[in-house]
Amino acid sequence: MPEPIVFISRFSVKEGDLDPFKELARAVSAEIEASMPRTLLYLSFLDADQRTVSFLHAFADADSMDRHFEGSGDRSRAAYEFVEPRGWEVFGTPSDEALQTLRGAAAAAGTSLTIQPEYLAGFLRVMEPA
Repeated sequence: MPEPIVFISRFSVKEGDLDPFKELARAVSAEIEASMPRTLLYLSFLDADQRTVSFLHAFADADSMDRHFEGSGDRSRAAYEFVEPRGWEVFGTPSDEALQTLRGAAAAAGTSLTIQPEYLAGFLRVMEPA
């Protein structure tokens, strides 16, 4: 049975770039929602100081994460105009290709990559719109 994967990425927003970053984040979110139906969750949150943004992703399995990563290089290049990587966390077991991509990105950014590969139990409840 496929096991779910949760992926969290954190970034520092560059000084003076919050508003254009918000515009980009909203556009990318709409694009991902429309083009990647196997991405179960894609949310972003700003901290209270509006200096750190965290993106939360959830995938049903490693293949779904791989499909999400298609085009991620272009999305990352656009975002890096406004943000700097602070670290990535993966909960579950992604594909070797996804791990290689994440390890390379973490090394290039000089930041952390934490992996907790063993899924124990739980669920993601998907609610129908009211």
